[in-house]
Amino acid sequence: MSRLLVPQATVSAQWLQINMTCLDLIIFDGSWHMPASGRNGQAEWQEERIPNARFFDFDQSISAANSDDMNCLPHMMPDAGHFTEALQTLGLNQHSAVVIYDSLGLFSSPRVWWMLNAMGFNNCAVLSGGLPAWKSAGYETDKTSVNEVYEKGGFVAQEVLGKFCDANKVLDMTKDKAGSILDARPAPRFNGEVEEPRAGLRKGHMPNAKNLPFTSLIEDGSLKTASELRAIFKPLVLPGNSIICSCGSGVTACVVALAASVAGYDNVSVYDGSWSEWGLPGYWPVVVS
Repeated sequence: MSRLLVPQATVSAQWLQINMTCLDLIIFDGSWHMPASGRNGQAEWQEERIPNARFFDFDQSISAANSDDMNCLPHMMPDAGHFTEALQTLGLNQHSAVVIYDSLGLFSSPRVWWMLNAMGFNNCAVLSGGLPAWKSAGYETDKTSVNEVYEKGGFVAQEVLGKFCDANKVLDMTKDKAGSILDARPAPRFNGEVEEPRAGLRKGHMPNAKNLPFTSLIEDGSLKTASELRAIFKPLVLPGNSIICSCGSGVTACVVALAASVAGYDNVSVYDGSWSEWGLPGYWPVVVS
């Protein structure tokens, strides 16, 4: 039997439904919610999910050690060894095909997609419109009790350098006209007009950063078309420029990274610490506009 290959970075609910019975297919629920929302992605997955979906917990279990500690940066990317062990526990194999969704449509699922790509797993796609689109299409969901034990997979992570970057790389980019820093936060936060939701952070943005709210890339819970995305990126990114995507804590920056990929950009990196690191009192320069 031939291996199932995802056709592009996003797939439709119809495509997923057609391929649901493929033995190679693994579905990840990558739902995560802002702490102030009072919602819990894992608890909601336990209550209702796309059939056979497995929960991908990038906030705590698939994150760097101690990244769930309030004194540390949230949900930072783990090393290759940690990632390999976690994904093998979830049953991922080298030959698997992966579809990721979230319960909001398009919010946190691109973070999982980007993490997989950053660890050398490319046969993966984001479900366009997420769980809402799946339900709107009339497809069934599973509300039975969850089995969280899966046959161990054989996936071995191989880190792809440059998919994630640190604050020093961003600092270099603030002085480099050959690169573009795109900040996915809402304009009032980017401009320093409102307080940051994470306590103790300064207001404003990085020097020379440009604001690209992730919501501007989405329509009805799905990414806009490739041509629409190209039109959005064109005035923000000079031809040949590399891109660093940032946000509040490295989640919606991955929406920008996904959109940039769909628009045809290939030199794209995500600043994992994002404003949770840069906005801390101290060294990193901040602009308020």
